[in-house]
Amino acid sequence: MSALPETMTAIEITTPGAPEVLRPTTRPVPAPGPGEVLVKVAAAGVNRPDVAQREGNYDPPPGVTDIPGLEIAGEIVALGEGVEGWAVGDATCALVSGGGYAEYCPAPAPQCLPVPPGYDMVRAAALPETFMTVWTNVFQRGALQSGETILVHGGSSGIGTTAIQLAKAFGARVLATAGNAEKCKVCEDLGAERAINYREEDFAAIAKEATGGKGVDVILDMVGGDYIPRNVSSLALEGRLVIIAFLGGPRIEKMNFMPIMLKRLTVTGSTLRPRTVAQKAAIAAELREKVWPLIEAGTVGPVMDSTYPLAEAAAAHARMESSVHIGKIMLEV
Repeated sequence: MSALPETMTAIEITTPGAPEVLRPTTRPVPAPGPGEVLVKVAAAGVNRPDVAQREGNYDPPPGVTDIPGLEIAGEIVALGEGVEGWAVGDATCALVSGGGYAEYCPAPAPQCLPVPPGYDMVRAAALPETFMTVWTNVFQRGALQSGETILVHGGSSGIGTTAIQLAKAFGARVLATAGNAEKCKVCEDLGAERAINYREEDFAAIAKEATGGKGVDVILDMVGGDYIPRNVSSLALEGRLVIIAFLGGPRIEKMNFMPIMLKRLTVTGSTLRPRTVAQKAAIAAELREKVWPLIEAGTVGPVMDSTYPLAEAAAAHARMESSVHIGKIMLEV
């Protein structure tokens, strides 16, 4: 193979702020550390944590680059010390802690996954962050079982469209919320038996009605705020509320916690980015075993919204913040 260049184009956050603070810049090509591979990035996913980082509300973990981007796909061009199971020239998609908005990005080898047959790099890059987030929160923390009912908030988002498909594929009943008729139809086409327009309908009442008064077993929530007490009222006995973001804010002024005790509820939440390589590797291994066969069979897959050139990362962020998107927003390098 040809020698690697010394520099690359990357997108930096010039100062915390609106989308236009994202600018192309020149950075040194990073070297892979022990246990890492260096990926020549073909595509990167745009995710809500990237927006939070750009706004100054979600700093990278210690020692992680300031370049945003949490999921990539591309060709492995160099191996760090001790890497096994991967070779230069392999195609991969990978979860990273940062650095995805660039021409080259190191990735811990245990967080790399094979590109599914028939997938181009843009579609492959839409998999790691979203599928790992859904897997760990819905199935590991939320312990969703076949025959149970899940309510997915933000059903037309990248996370939401993935959660609907995976929950359905593993035998659960799915309800979802979305903000307009078009988004609701997408949710139902993906497998939700009832999509609730949260601007016009009371999701708590419909969740009760759809379950014969029992309530739902699991809720995947990215809203927080005044959704929290309504989520608690929507849950069945032994129900689990899993919170992964706070688009509506992390606080609520007054809340009665008695139903949590009386219904024996579990309220949990998580972030993926600060976890150790070993923890992320365990999630990736479960995905490879249990979910990759479904992806390869075409049973589940990412819903794609739009793709922007790397240099237009600001426009990609503006689209995400507009909330008009359905599914994944991607950057192509």
